[in-house]
Amino acid sequence: MKKMFLFFVVFFLIIATTLIKNSTKKFENQIFTTKENISILKGKYELVLLDHNYLTSPMKLLDYQFQYFEKELSKTDINDIKELIVKNEKIIIQDFNKLNNE
Repeated sequence: MKKMFLFFVVFFLIIATTLIKNSTKKFENQIFTTKENISILKGKYELVLLDHNYLTSPMKLLDYQFQYFEKELSKTDINDIKELIVKNEKIIIQDFNKLNNE
């Protein structure tokens, strides 16, 4: 009887160990995959942030203006900007400042 009990205890421990190892291995694979995805996304984020900061800096925008547009761009007063709205086949012209104040 003691041998049978000892056999079942050992057998149960072996099965429990196997199940725990398999579940742990699955979790480790998920953690590894998630860490890899995060590191790839961090790299992409840093590149996009660098690209954004470089391309949208005021000095760079002025360089682009002189390089590509030369004298085509001019300053405009914000009060002169209008918006065209099409509603029910009617065209409505509205001041830009009116939109911002609402």
